[in-house]
Amino acid sequence: MKVTVVGASGLIGTRLSEKLRRSGHDVAAASLSLGVDTVTGKGLDVAMAGTEVVVDVTNAASFGDSSAFDFFKASTKNLLAAAAQAGIRHYLALSVVGTPRLVESDYFRAKMVQENLIRASGRPYTILRSTQFYEFINGLIDIGAEGNVLRLPSALMRPVAAGDVAAFLAELAAGAPLGDVVEIGGPEQFGIDEIARIYLAANEDERQVITDRSTSYFGVELTDDALIPAAGARVARQTLSDWLYQSMAA
Repeated sequence: MKVTVVGASGLIGTRLSEKLRRSGHDVAAASLSLGVDTVTGKGLDVAMAGTEVVVDVTNAASFGDSSAFDFFKASTKNLLAAAAQAGIRHYLALSVVGTPRLVESDYFRAKMVQENLIRASGRPYTILRSTQFYEFINGLIDIGAEGNVLRLPSALMRPVAAGDVAAFLAELAAGAPLGDVVEIGGPEQFGIDEIARIYLAANEDERQVITDRSTSYFGVELTDDALIPAAGARVARQTLSDWLYQSMAA
């Protein structure tokens, strides 16, 4: 089966492409660095020629302003048009757990637009919403950085390893389109402030973490369960402590 991975040079795309190839699939890697521009549409027709499944793991370059909206609107429209022209039988996209609850944020409003465009397209689809990746914890905790202090909310999260997300995407890509949203989260639940303390201690970082419910998360104030997947979500296997051990040993 030929699968086009769009965003193939990123954190998830590289892992996904490798897993699909190891399973015997013919993978077409598409990304800006490989000459495919989803915003302008450049190179999309060639990348999707002969493809049965497209997996969209693209992401906006900026999280804090309206450019994310412009990116996801243009990119998704172009991808869906190219998928229709190529006769794609399954359009699979990666989104974020909590998106419908966080649309006051520019970034999550953009992700909601992406999801809605996919649903309205008439293409057979699956949307996978994931919780935050372990690999992005460092950037996550910096939302509350004030010098040597981190002010972070105690809202709950179930962070997940990028490799586990890529493995689930590969499984979904090999299956029939669900016409629905599915979710994945990690095996453990932490407050964002608690995750920060664990991460900083593991990295011998002496910055202090102060719990502050008013700290915004990409422009929106969180409720306690805004970032928690629903019942029935896939539970990934790798724990935070195992990931920290592996990342430090690498």
